[in-house]
Amino acid sequence: MTLEILMSTDHIPAHDDLHHPHHTGLARAPQKVTLLDEGAPRLTDPVGDLAAPTRLRVDHHRPGYEVLGGTGPSPSLSWEVPTAPSGWTQAVAEVEVTRTSPLTVPVPKTAPSQTSAAPVDSADPLEPASPEDPASPTSTFTLHGPTSTFVPWPAAPLSSRERATWRVRVAGADGAFSAWSEPAVVETGLLDRGDWTARPVSAPGNRREDAAPVLVRRLVVPQRPGTTGTTTGAPASARLHVTAGGVYEVFVDGTRVGAHELAPGWTEYRDRLLVQTYDVTGLLPPGEHEIAVVLGNGWYRGHLTWYMRDRVYGEALWLLAQLEISDGTSTTVVGTDAAWTWRPSNVTANDLYNGQTTDLRLPALGEVAAEAPVELLDLPEADLEPTILPLPTVVGELRPQQVITTPSGRKVLDFGQNLTGHVRLTVTSGEPGTTITLRHAEVMEDGELGTRPLRRAQCTDRVILAGTATPETPEVFAPTLTQHGFRYVEVEGLEPTRREDTGSADRAGIPGQEGTSGRQGAATSTDRTDMVLMEAATARVVSAGMERSAWFSCDQELVNRLVENTRWSTIGNFITVPTDCPQRDERLGWTGDIAVFAPTALSLYDAGAFLASWCRDLVSAQAPDGAVPVVVPDVLDSPQLTCAWGDAVTLVPWAIYEATGDTGVLKAGIEAMERFVAGVAAAAGPSRLWRGGFQFGDWLDPDAPPQEPAAAKADPDVVATAYFARSAQVVAHTYEALGRPEDAQRLGALAAEVRQAYLDAYVTANGLIVSDCATVYAQALAWGLLDTPERVQGAGDRLADLVRARAFRISTGFVGTPLVPAALVQGGHPGVAARLILETGCPSWLYPVTMGATTTWERWDSMLPDGSVNPGEMTSFNHYALGAVTQWLVSDLAGLEVVAPGGGRLRVAPKVGHGFSSASVVRRLPGGTARASWRSDAGRLHVRVQVPVGAQAELVLPGAEAETVGHGLHERVVTLPASHAGSDAASRAVRTVRDLVDDPRAWQRLADAATQAGHPMYAQDAPVQLASLLRRELDRPVSVVAQAATVYGFVPGMEATRKALSEVVEDLAP
Repeated sequence: MTLEILMSTDHIPAHDDLHHPHHTGLARAPQKVTLLDEGAPRLTDPVGDLAAPTRLRVDHHRPGYEVLGGTGPSPSLSWEVPTAPSGWTQAVAEVEVTRTSPLTVPVPKTAPSQTSAAPVDSADPLEPASPEDPASPTSTFTLHGPTSTFVPWPAAPLSSRERATWRVRVAGADGAFSAWSEPAVVETGLLDRGDWTARPVSAPGNRREDAAPVLVRRLVVPQRPGTTGTTTGAPASARLHVTAGGVYEVFVDGTRVGAHELAPGWTEYRDRLLVQTYDVTGLLPPGEHEIAVVLGNGWYRGHLTWYMRDRVYGEALWLLAQLEISDGTSTTVVGTDAAWTWRPSNVTANDLYNGQTTDLRLPALGEVAAEAPVELLDLPEADLEPTILPLPTVVGELRPQQVITTPSGRKVLDFGQNLTGHVRLTVTSGEPGTTITLRHAEVMEDGELGTRPLRRAQCTDRVILAGTATPETPEVFAPTLTQHGFRYVEVEGLEPTRREDTGSADRAGIPGQEGTSGRQGAATSTDRTDMVLMEAATARVVSAGMERSAWFSCDQELVNRLVENTRWSTIGNFITVPTDCPQRDERLGWTGDIAVFAPTALSLYDAGAFLASWCRDLVSAQAPDGAVPVVVPDVLDSPQLTCAWGDAVTLVPWAIYEATGDTGVLKAGIEAMERFVAGVAAAAGPSRLWRGGFQFGDWLDPDAPPQEPAAAKADPDVVATAYFARSAQVVAHTYEALGRPEDAQRLGALAAEVRQAYLDAYVTANGLIVSDCATVYAQALAWGLLDTPERVQGAGDRLADLVRARAFRISTGFVGTPLVPAALVQGGHPGVAARLILETGCPSWLYPVTMGATTTWERWDSMLPDGSVNPGEMTSFNHYALGAVTQWLVSDLAGLEVVAPGGGRLRVAPKVGHGFSSASVVRRLPGGTARASWRSDAGRLHVRVQVPVGAQAELVLPGAEAETVGHGLHERVVTLPASHAGSDAASRAVRTVRDLVDDPRAWQRLADAATQAGHPMYAQDAPVQLASLLRRELDRPVSVVAQAATVYGFVPGMEATRKALSEVVEDLAP
C-alpha cells in the first residue's frame, strides 16, 4: 500500500486556523524545516579547504534555531566543521559572544574570571583572547584543543532576559583560522523565582467536565518613542512567559501564538514546571489588544491510568503568564493577576484519553458577555524551569488511503499508518447543530473498528457544526487539547456535498515507502460519501520536534520496514515523556521500557534533551532509599527497588552520554544513580546477590502465561543480580567520565564484587547459567559478566543452541530481547543472530511486519496469524520496547558503531553475509555526519565510509588488516575469505544436524518436506516442531535427522514423514 503525506513545514494553526508567522519562543526557525521525514544528509567529502563552522547549537537545541527561554544561565555550545584538509585537527577555537540586555541595549560586564570561564578539561581551557573592555558588549574567548561539542559557556553567566549572539572560528596546528561562522542567538527567560511578579489565576467554578476556560486580559500598547523625538510602531521587544496547571494555547487578538501542542508538557508537577517563552513583538503594535489563553485538562486534571483517575494534581486549572514589553528604554510588565477575567470556550469537553468536543456554533474563544472574575492563587512551590526539550508539535499530515464500509454499514477511514495525533476535518457544508463523531482505533476487528484494546479510553472526538460552511469558507475542526493513537477512524455524521474540485493537494513521501505525487492516495471508491470523507480528513502526526539522526537500509525490505516501524513508534510515544503506548487508558512513562530502548531512541533521533528532561523527573520522583517509580511522572505512587525498571536511573543518563558526549546529564543524575545502587546493595546484603522481593523480570516472555506476564523462564534473582552488576559498573564509568577517580574505583570494586558473586552462585566453569534460557546468557555476554574465555565460549555456544532450538523464534521478554543479537555476536555466532533477525514466524521481529504492522507491537502476537486481535488485556500496536533491536542493525549489521561518547571515535565492522548482501547507515552525530555502506558481490566486499572532521574510525573488515582512518571518504574492496559467510566460496557441506539447522535453504527444505508429508504433528508449524525434536541432536551426524524427527514413529502416518525427511537429508549430505 502506498501512503500520501502532507509534510508540515511550518507551524500548524489551531481551532479556526488563525495563525501568525512566529514560532514558539523555544525555537524560532529562520527557515522551513520538515520534521517527520527529514532526508539523510548528502554524501560529501569532508576533506577540502578549512570551512567556517556550521550547525551551531546551544545545549541540545536544534541547529539553525534561535533559542528563546530554553536554557539556563550557562548554556553549552557546539559546532561542526564541514570540511578541512586531510589530517587536520582543531587546535584552537575562538568564540565571540555579544551580549545585550532585555531592553536590547548593550550590557556592561566584567571580564570573565576563572570561575565564569571554567575549563572544558585540563587540556582544553577557555580564556579571553585579548584583554576585555568592561564596557564592551563583545568578548572573544579562546579554546585550546579539539573539543567542539558541549563546550561550557565561556563568559559570565547570563542573567534573566539576557540575549547573546555568538559565533565561532577554528584553526589547526598551523594557526590558520577559518572564516567566522554565521551567528547564533540565545536568550534566557525568567531564571529566578523573584523575576515573577505575576500570580497564578484560575477560573472559579470550572470543573473537569465543563467547557475549557479561556483566561483573558486586555491591554493597550502605546507608541514607542523614536530616536529623534518621534514615535514609531511595534515595541522594541515583547516576550510572553507562560506555564500552566493543565495544557494551554495562547492567542493574541485571535491569532495563535506558537506551534506547540499540549504545552507546557507533563512533568512531576509538584516538583518542577516548564516555562515557555514566546516572542510576540510582531503581534503587539500600538493600540488595544486582547490576550486569551485556553486551558485544557491535559495530564493535570484529566484522566490518567487504567483506574481512570482524574484531578490527580488538582481540582482547578490555572495559568501563570507574564508579558514583558520593552520600548527600548523601559519595560512594562503585564502578568496574570486580578485584572484578568475568564469565560467558557467552544471546547465543551476535553480529555487526553476520551477525546474532545467542540461546538462551532459558539465563538472559539468564548463570549465577552460571559466573562467572570478569576481567582488568584499562590505561586506554586514547584521549580519554574526553562523548557530544555522540544515540545510536541504537528510534524506532518497524512491523507486517508481508503474508506472501509464495515458489515454494520459504518464508514471508517484508513490512514495506512499507525500514528499519534488527531484528525483535522475541513467541512464545506452541513446543517446547524449537526454532530460529527470521530472514533479512533489502531486496528479493525471482525470488520468493525477495533476499540477493545483501548480498554476504558473512549478516544472519541465530536464537532458540532455552526452550519455556516461553504467550499470557500469551510468550518475547520482540529482537536488540539487531546491526542489519540490510531490508524483507523470511524466517522459518523459527515454527509456528502457536491464539490467542483476534487483534485488532491501536493504530496510527499512517507517513511519507508516510495512516494510519487501522481499516484499517492488515489481513491478507488466512487461512493460520494467516501469521496467527501477522503477530502475532508487529514491525520495530523504530533510528536516532539526532535531532529532525525539515523537513516538505515539493507537488501531485506522486511528489515527496512522493521526499522521504520521502530521509528514510527518513537515518534508516536515521544510526546513530552517517553510513554509505553499512545492509545489506551495508560500512556505512562514506564521506566523499564525506556531503560531498554534509550540507546535505540538516541540513535534514531537527537533525543538527548527530551530524555534529559525526563531524567530530571526521574530524579525528583526517586525515594530516599534509592527506589525508583515504575512510571515517571509517578501517578501510581510506585517507588520500589526493581531491576530493569529501577535501573533506568543509571542506564538512561549513561545512554544519553554515550550518544552525545554531554556530561551535563551525568552531573545532574550522579547522586540519584549512586543512591539507587546503594539501595540495591543494602537489599542484597553481604552476599551481593539481589534476591527476593517483587521483580518484573523478563516481562512478557512469550512462554509466560497470559495472566502472569512476569512468570518468565529466566530466574528473576539471576536477572536482578546481573542488573546490579551492570548498574554498579555504569556508575563507576560515570564517575570516571566526571573526573572523580576515587569514586570510580570505589564503585568499580562494588561492581567486581557483585560480578564475582554472580559467577559463584549462577555460572558453571564452562559457562552454563542458572535457568538456562536465552535472557540470562544474553545479559552475561552483552554486559561482560563472564571472566574466562571458556565461560564466554560456553555461554555463546549455549545461547546459539537455545536460539536454534526455538527455530530462530524469539524466546525472550523485555529484558532479554534487545540484548540477544549483540550477545550472539559476542559469543561468536553472527550467523545465528542474522537468522534470528530474518525469521518471520511468530514470535519474531519480522512477524508483525508480515502482518502489515506499521509500528512496533507490545506483544509479538498482538495480531494472531489468522488476522484476529490477541484477546489479552495488554494488546497495544504501538509500543517501542521490542524495537530496540534497531540499535544492533545500525551499529552491527550496517557496521557503524560509536566507540567514544559523542562519536569522536568510530568503528566500522559490518556483519557481512548470513542472508544479507548489503546494508548502509547514515548517522548524524554531535560533531558531524558519518556513514557506512557495504555490499558483497562475487566474493568481494565493497565498503564506503564517511568520517566527519574531528573523528577517527577503525576499519575492521573480514580478510583485511584493521586500520585507523581520519576524516574523509574512504573506499575499500576486499576479497572475502573462503570460510566467510559472505563469500560465495564458503563451504555449504551439511555434515551435522547443526549444519543443517544453520543453513537457511536446507532447513526450509526439511520443514517443507515435513509439512507436505501431511502428518498432523507438522501441520501447524513444522520448523518449531522440528527444532524442538532436534535440539539434543545438534552435534550428531545429519543422518539421524529422520529418525529423531519421527521419534513417535508408532503414530499412524509417520512413515511417510520419515521417508520424506530421509530423502532431503540424503540429498544434502556431502
